[in-house]
Amino acid sequence: MNSDRRPGVLPAAGASGAARRGRPAPSTRATQVLPTGPAGPRGPVGPASTVTSAGSPAGRPRAGGHRPPSAPRGADLWTGVPVRTRLLAVLVAVAAAAGIVVVWEVFVATRTGQVIEDYAYDGALTGRTRLWTVAEPVLGVVSVSFVVLGTLAAILAALVRRRWLLAVQALVLVGGANLTTQVLKKIVLERPVFDSEMWWTNSLPSGHTTVAASVSVALLLTVPRLARPWVAIFGAGYTAATGISTLVGQWHRPSDVVAAVLVVLFWGALACALTTRDAQDPGPADDRPRKISAPKGSSSAWVLAILGVAGTGAAGVALWALQQTATVVDGSGQPFTSQAELVAYAGGAAGVVAATAVSFGLLLALRQTVARPRSTASRSGQV
Repeated sequence: MNSDRRPGVLPAAGASGAARRGRPAPSTRATQVLPTGPAGPRGPVGPASTVTSAGSPAGRPRAGGHRPPSAPRGADLWTGVPVRTRLLAVLVAVAAAAGIVVVWEVFVATRTGQVIEDYAYDGALTGRTRLWTVAEPVLGVVSVSFVVLGTLAAILAALVRRRWLLAVQALVLVGGANLTTQVLKKIVLERPVFDSEMWWTNSLPSGHTTVAASVSVALLLTVPRLARPWVAIFGAGYTAATGISTLVGQWHRPSDVVAAVLVVLFWGALACALTTRDAQDPGPADDRPRKISAPKGSSSAWVLAILGVAGTGAAGVALWALQQTATVVDGSGQPFTSQAELVAYAGGAAGVVAATAVSFGLLLALRQTVARPRSTASRSGQV
């Protein structure tokens, strides 16, 4: 028996024969707990790390994995969008609200404004037979079912992308815009009577135009980043077509349509001002493996340029026609003729195009800005 073997101490399982015979072995411990800490395995000893069955430390994602998405809560709900961007959206909403008041004050609350719009209203008789064949189907699209289906499409686009709060915003936008139009038209605003022939009741803003614009803007807010420019251009075209069709059918005056577009601009800008983290686009550092948006500019820049040129050109035509019609009304220009009515009518249609192009351009720019992809650090308020 080896005299060097101490009683009560057994050699570790798997020890070499040299260890059993009393000679030191390269390692006398079968297992070793590696310390963890700031300095690593060779630094100061910290608490031992727990190793899972898969071989990765508990509480850490495996290499190459992704953390499950979590809904923003508390203060994180509003992170990621600069305050100045939110303030810009608020200013756009305030300007839209002020624009509604100005349009009503100029074209409804004054005798000159009413006469100018009466010229435009009567000018719609020119070529109405042919134009109505196109305008009637456009107006026929606007219905309760259209509002429901369009709103559901916008909500579905948000839900598919897991933008829960954005879906609520789309619903509130459509409902709020159309409710605002009806309240303004039937309760808040009135149409003064200056002459015995001016017996028309207030028709500002246009309900048909509000429906078309609100559904289009709801889709603009909820679709992915790459699709927004195309939704903006087609939405603007459809809204303008609906508004002009109401002029062709003598359902509304130009100011009614412009005011309806401004109502939707107000609600759309307000939605952009209240953008949550949930409504932002995924960025390069996002925890979720999603496709990153297109390079800067590209389709958004082109669509904004098209809307800007269309809006500027149409606004120029509208202002020229307004000035020409105003001189006829006050007697300082050419006497009244059927040509004056046609000029007023064309100017009103141009005004509709200008208001629609500018409004959709602003909303596209705001939505792309507030939804700009940001890193995880910036979304958590660290940057």
